[in-house]
Amino acid sequence: MQLRDLPHTDPGEPDVRSGRHFLVWLGRMQLGGQVAALLWGLVWMLPLGAMPLAVGMAVQAVVDRNGGRLAVAGALLIAFGALMALGDSMLHRAAVTNWITAASRVQQLLARKAADLGSVLTRRVAAGEVVAVSTGDVEKIGWFVESFSRFTAALFTALAVTAGLVVYAPELGLVVAVALPVLALAPLPLLPYATRRADDQRAKAGRATELAADTVAGLRVLRGIGGEELFLDRYREASQKVRTAAVRSARMWALIHAVQVALPGVLLVIVVGHGVGLARNGTITVGELVTVYGAVTFLLFPMHHFAELAMAYSFSRPSAKRAARVLGLARTTTGGTGTDHGPLGGELHDPATGLRAAEGRLTAVVCGDPDAAGRLADRLGGHPTEPGELPSVRLGGVELDDVPLAGARAAVLVQDKDPMLLSGTLADLLDVPASGSVKPAAALAAAQCGDVLTALAQAAAAAPDGDGAPMGAPITERGRSLSGGQRQRLALARSLVTDPEVLVLDEPTSAVDSHTEARVAEGLREIRAGRTTVVFTSSPLLLDRADTVVFVQDGAVVAVGPHRELLHGDTGYRAVVTRETDEETQGAGRVPEGDPAVRDEGGVPQMMEETA
Repeated sequence: MQLRDLPHTDPGEPDVRSGRHFLVWLGRMQLGGQVAALLWGLVWMLPLGAMPLAVGMAVQAVVDRNGGRLAVAGALLIAFGALMALGDSMLHRAAVTNWITAASRVQQLLARKAADLGSVLTRRVAAGEVVAVSTGDVEKIGWFVESFSRFTAALFTALAVTAGLVVYAPELGLVVAVALPVLALAPLPLLPYATRRADDQRAKAGRATELAADTVAGLRVLRGIGGEELFLDRYREASQKVRTAAVRSARMWALIHAVQVALPGVLLVIVVGHGVGLARNGTITVGELVTVYGAVTFLLFPMHHFAELAMAYSFSRPSAKRAARVLGLARTTTGGTGTDHGPLGGELHDPATGLRAAEGRLTAVVCGDPDAAGRLADRLGGHPTEPGELPSVRLGGVELDDVPLAGARAAVLVQDKDPMLLSGTLADLLDVPASGSVKPAAALAAAQCGDVLTALAQAAAAAPDGDGAPMGAPITERGRSLSGGQRQRLALARSLVTDPEVLVLDEPTSAVDSHTEARVAEGLREIRAGRTTVVFTSSPLLLDRADTVVFVQDGAVVAVGPHRELLHGDTGYRAVVTRETDEETQGAGRVPEGDPAVRDEGGVPQMMEETA
């Protein structure tokens, strides 16, 4: 494969039984590239291994004062040099291509898995681990693939040179043939220790990185409570642990490198000493001794590749294991049979809880448990979060589990309680697949983003190349330059632009003040008129504007009706919405007259309604 062919049309179905199986599968997927690397490696290394023969021939020709043989030796050296130059450049090209191809395949697999699982992925695996797999671990896996590309050529060349030495000078060749496997295997017992120390360093570095990221994310809060020094001390302690682990790891790798240098050096001394004795006795010529010395020196070169492959494998196997674990995650449903059900629409029904959201209506759902609300919201979107035998959610009578994943997600959009804002401009943020019926300006107005646009326009005007246009204003990573309420409203505007058949919102206004929340509730009702909308919330302002309110408790629907009726008639519902204590709930069984949270008939504070 050429780099211009990336990304892969189909990265394939990986073997995720273990890290080793995953590495073997990667090798099978690019056999052509490995064969090309082997052939170019032989073009490079075989002439390099034969170079001592030409040098020995030249030395012996000088000793014998034979000009013809000296010319032949010179011609061989030139030919070998040309082949080495060609093979070296092409091997490097093939090996790096294999590296990038393997890394691209793994990253495509990870991206496909993330798209398949959606929010379920970060519930099963930490987001930091997914990032580590797609960056550092992918690099280590690519290193192993690239090392293997050169290892095969080094192995064949080492076997050929050793066999040639046994034939050329049996007395010395047999010594080399016996010692070579010992030298190749000598560092292996030390590798597990080095790998464990490297993994320990990686784990400590990951914890230090997480601490630094948390500190940066919460810097505003830390400054407010004077906690900068406390977290700085914690990070300093974590950083010192990383340094200590790095030193321990470096010591072990230094020992391995020392073994790789010392043992071949001992072999070279033995061969040269024994060869000098044979030359003095006349058993071999000076030229043959030079040839043997050069061949043994060359064999140290493949030994370097053997050691590098062992190191690469020791690093890449844990990385491959982590990648296989992420890629082995599966949805609890099949994601559809591929049946074309046509345009989806109608009532949204969850048989497991009994929840029904009428078509074209605004339905609010109240759950006493926020985590249960998040899981139910995911189920409504066809994203089950837990394995089990729960029946599939139905949309217009069609089971979402029977709909291809892309079709289910196009019909039902779920915005969770912590939506992600990617870095870029506001125009980039709102550039999402959409029906085209809802324009960005209308969505921003419905989400009450006027103050956000003003802040972004000021940021754009202050930028060196800014023109003051809010749509071109940059949004930082995760929208950290905005407040929590501003981020929520921008995420809501993005969802409104998409204009799906069914929109499921999980606590869309939890970080918004009551005055803005009332306007958002009205704007949401107007812009989603005729579309099915489900809002998980306990806010009286949103509940009072819903067409229907569904109260879910302990995994089942226990009450359905308008907000005001439920507030008067269901003590459990009132306890969740008004935050009453158990004693207050059990006391009266009616709306407390003196409670300012439910002073008016609808459960909305009097002052809020006046300002809304």
